[in-house]
Order: sequence, then C-alpha cells, then structure tokens
Amino acid sequence: TPTGIAPAVQPSPSVAAPNPPEGQSGLPGATAGRMPGLDGLRALAVVAVILYHLSPGIAVGGYLGVDIFFVISGFLITGLLLRERSATGRIRLGHFWLRRARRLLPAIAALVLVCCSAAWIIGGNVLVDLGRQVLGASTFSSNWLAIVNHRSYFDDTAPELFRNLWSLAVEEQFYLVWPFAILLLLLIRLRCLRLWLVVAIAIASAVAMVLLYV
Repeated sequence: TPTGIAPAVQPSPSVAAPNPPEGQSGLPGATAGRMPGLDGLRALAVVAVILYHLSPGIAVGGYLGVDIFFVISGFLITGLLLRERSATGRIRLGHFWLRRARRLLPAIAALVLVCCSAAWIIGGNVLVDLGRQVLGASTFSSNWLAIVNHRSYFDDTAPELFRNLWSLAVEEQFYLVWPFAILLLLLIRLRCLRLWLVVAIAIASAVAMVLLYV
C-alpha cells in the first residue's frame, strides 16, 4: 500500500530549511540523509504483511506491520511540521496538503485505472461493489464506506479489489487532521503539559479500541 513516506537528503545543519524535504523527521539523530532504523522497521513491516497474506498461519499478527507504518508516518510527518514551524514560525497547511497530493494521487489514479481495466476484462466476482470501491479509493474514504456497509477487512467471503486501500484512507485522514492538532498543541506553552495531553489521548484511544473490539 502506498504510504507517502520516503527518505530524503538532509540539508546542512548550518542552512535554514523553510521548506523541509519529504521524509525528514526534523528531530535529533536525523542528521544523516537516511534513518537506517526506520528503513529497517519498514522492511520488517513489509515482510510481515506479505507473509501474513500468503499464509496467515506463518506470520500470525503479521498485519501489525500496517500499524508500524502508521507510527513511522506519524513520526516523520510530525517532525516535518515541527521543523517548518521552527524555521519559519508557521505551518503552511495548503503547501503541506499539496505535497501529499502530488505524492499520492498520480500513483492511486494509475492503480485504480489499471486494476479496473483488468477487472472488466476478467469479470466475475472482482466486479462486485466495484463502484463503491472506486469511490472510496478516489476520496480516501474506503475505511468509512466499509464501516457503513458492514464490511470486514478479514471477510474472505466478500472479495474486494481495493480492500487494502483502507489503510491509505486512514493515513490520508491523519494528514488532514493531525496538522490542526499540532497547531492546537503548540498553543500550550508548557511542554510537559503537551506531553501529558498527548499521552492521555493515546490512552483514551487504546481504551476505546478495547471496548469497541469485536
């Protein structure tokens, strides 16, 4: 699944970077062009997900590789936003979203076009609910459409051509909401209070997941 994460060349520490390149964390320890630790984690996550889809019995829980990608993406995007604010005193949301669109929309458009063409040629089960899936892919709302239609990602009886795009939809919604959350957090002057607020939200999210889990 496209994740919108890519390593980039790190600028010289002596040069201000009002428009930080893609994929930088903007945090201590990221002075090199790449962050080998994150690249290694991504590689392990990809292998785990592939093994899970090939045979769930081989890598039970291998789908957690998707969650690893979510965490890495959040880390990199947060660093990117904080670095821009540190360098310029503000965060240009329009520019941020435009970079995300340029990065993902061409690939998604090509994927949908090629896969839909193949589906129409093959026919059969791959055409089931194809219109809804294309709508979800084009609006990054696949996860919500699945919820509304009571479709489970793990349901093997309902084949869906673009079921895997639920994760990209979640990530794009994160790109939309998280910059506003960052701006609100930066209004809090006490850093320790910011930290505890984020921890409290994370705990609340975990508790909600446990309560809602079926």
